Amino acid sequence: MKSKTKAGLDAAEPASFSIRVKFQERSPSGERSGDGSEDSTRILLVDDHPVMRKGLIACLSGHPNLAVVGEAADGLEGLRKVGELQPDVVLMDVEMPLMDGLAATASICRKYPKTKVLVLSMHNNPDYVVQAIQMGARGFALKSSSSEELIKAIEIIQRGEPFFPAQSVSQAHNQPPKDDAGGNPGGLFEREKEVLVHLAAGFGNKEIAEILDISVRTVESHRARLMRKLNIHTIAGLTRYALAHGYISLNPAFSVPEPAHSAMRFPPTGEIHV
Repeated sequence: MKSKTKAGLDAAEPASFSIRVKFQERSPSGERSGDGSEDSTRILLVDDHPVMRKGLIACLSGHPNLAVVGEAADGLEGLRKVGELQPDVVLMDVEMPLMDGLAATASICRKYPKTKVLVLSMHNNPDYVVQAIQMGARGFALKSSSSEELIKAIEIIQRGEPFFPAQSVSQAHNQPPKDDAGGNPGGLFEREKEVLVHLAAGFGNKEIAEILDISVRTVESHRARLMRKLNIHTIAGLTRYALAHGYISLNPAFSVPEPAHSAMRFPPTGEIHV
């Protein structure tokens, strides 16, 4: 039998819970009910383990801008409830009966593009991260994350930015990406490595151009050369390569490095996390 726990979600002690997580309904017109929570991010929990769902509710209950609108115990039920409840964000488990979380994510992103999916897993498996990207998820977080990190992930994807474990740009260290054990078998130049790291971290061409202070066309040229050198022709493939060769990491302590030539031009602290 599969074993899951809510370890790492750092739920508050029961005595400190305020019952703020309400199961909201929308009117037939799609408007939220007039309960004063119109500005809340509406969240659907999809996980086959009841204890895990209760832990997530406990984790989110103290946050006034988050509202759990429903729960589902498998991917099929989750897909149906997205259609019924129109949540802003779905917290999606991976391993579930009937329809797994990755297949459900693909269906949700295709049928309900306004709903953002944050995949949650107890396994820091690079394949899950890559598949989550392929399926259209806006983010991937570990169930061992702290409650603060989970809430931050929800807020980040809700405002349209990606969140993948767990490079905090605002905490970037001035260190170059790591090379492979065999040196640099891909024959990548430093700028190509920088572009690879940021592509794998979920940034688009325009964002990378702003961060590295180069033109979008230059980013596109580096991207094309990366794909040609590595014989990889998708962003998901580049992400898998970057994870496998240590350019990015699932370790929460990992940070996207600053360019070696100059300071990175990031927005103010806390605005971009991946």
